[in-house]
Amino acid sequence: MDFMGSGERMGGIEDGSKRNGRVPSTGSAPLVAPQTAPVAAPPAQAPRGRRLRMLGAVGGAFLAGAVLGPIVAIPTLQAWAQDGGRAETYRLLNLFGDVFERIRAEYVEPVSDRDVIENAINGMLQGLDPHSSYMNPRSFRDMQVQTRGEFGGLGIEVTQENGYVKVISPIDDTPAARAGVRPGDLITHLNGQSTLGLTLQEAVEQMRGERGTQIRLTIRREGERNPVEIAITRDVVRPQVARFRLEGNDIAYVRLSAFNEQTEGALRRAVSQMRQQAGGNLRGLVLDLRNNPGGLLDQAVQVADDFLDQGEIVSTRARRNEDAQRWNARQGDIAQGLPIVVLINGGSASASEIVAGALQDHRRAVVMGVKSFGKGSVQTVMPIPGQGAIRLTTARYYTPSGRSIQATGIEPDIEVLATRPDPNAPQRDREADLRRALRNDAERGQQQRQPQAAPPPPPPPMNVPQSVLDRVQRVPAEGAPAFDPTRPETDHQLQQAVQFLRNLAAAPGQPQRRAQR
Repeated sequence: MDFMGSGERMGGIEDGSKRNGRVPSTGSAPLVAPQTAPVAAPPAQAPRGRRLRMLGAVGGAFLAGAVLGPIVAIPTLQAWAQDGGRAETYRLLNLFGDVFERIRAEYVEPVSDRDVIENAINGMLQGLDPHSSYMNPRSFRDMQVQTRGEFGGLGIEVTQENGYVKVISPIDDTPAARAGVRPGDLITHLNGQSTLGLTLQEAVEQMRGERGTQIRLTIRREGERNPVEIAITRDVVRPQVARFRLEGNDIAYVRLSAFNEQTEGALRRAVSQMRQQAGGNLRGLVLDLRNNPGGLLDQAVQVADDFLDQGEIVSTRARRNEDAQRWNARQGDIAQGLPIVVLINGGSASASEIVAGALQDHRRAVVMGVKSFGKGSVQTVMPIPGQGAIRLTTARYYTPSGRSIQATGIEPDIEVLATRPDPNAPQRDREADLRRALRNDAERGQQQRQPQAAPPPPPPPMNVPQSVLDRVQRVPAEGAPAFDPTRPETDHQLQQAVQFLRNLAAAPGQPQRRAQR
């Protein structure tokens, strides 16, 4: 699970994307188990005794948690000690061992060595960026189950903010969504116990539980003076990853709620079924990625490929130039050339942004809504035999035109607000607002005083008549009914997308064509 809203999950990647035993993803992917060389104790700081024994054990655990890839022969600490350039690392490992000993000997209550080491590893990873973390064996198993499209719990994507748990988005048709949990809710207590001081993983584990058991959430919500109490009965969560229907028998509507192993197949079935229902009357397709927190990279690639005949879909750039990769589209368009509108908002993250960016850069779709979340990083899950796994940020991804959307997001071609502007309304957090979020390449270059590289080219111009653009109502009318998810007619962004496609089909001349790259 991607606890910031990108939905990081397990899954393989096709088209030769595997390298060195690691599989990159906007979420996570199964890997070849990494192997490490034995770790020797350092030769030297007196007194030897207990400190030396503990340092050897702790150093081994510390390094095992920091493995960056499979089949990498790590030098022994003794070899490091002989290398003057490693002196500082050697000293810091001694510091780690000293602190570990003090905790074991002096902490007010006895603590498990495993808990201390796991917390240290998790802190080491979470100190890098908001999306790197450690998963103990139970969490790792839960994530593997979840990526298959079925898991137990409440059904919410969460992150951590100021020590509390913050809701990115409830998943459609889950206990949390039915109970009224909203994006942006701050979960301050679980069954009356404060979440302050819990790690994100600990809070998530408390929210999981047996089907039929109940949990009470205390929520701080913008616009509410008093805390909101919500009781939720846990259930097996089987989110319907693709919801679809015909709008007026001429516009196909598909909402993708996540990118798990079921997504691309569900999308194909949805489009095929609606095409049969419409009987040849389809004039366009709306692909709704609003509040979709992301997930598997291979699924994002396949969904974008479903609508493209050729050209690049996405590329990734890692620390080493030789690890850069790109994915290209293959012949075949399940929409058969129908014009497409992609809906995005501030909850569209990661894999959602890959799809929106690819279709936008190729001018296969018009992107409508408001700016997306801006998570442009790739996480790789690296199993540690018998010890769970680490999820490590290993690359940034780029749209076909070379844009990095990290901390910037996808800008819509046509901005359409969901509600009328309210200066007092809280602004929704995005990637750039998260602590320790990676910077965008352009900002990073400026801070390091590097020569400014030429910015990537903007997407090709939309081949849309101005008369059609002029008819888009970018702000709901005054007095318009409040949005009700059970009533599509109250969804201003969706209604504008549907009307846009109808106006485009009725405009003189040919409808929108795809730009060739």
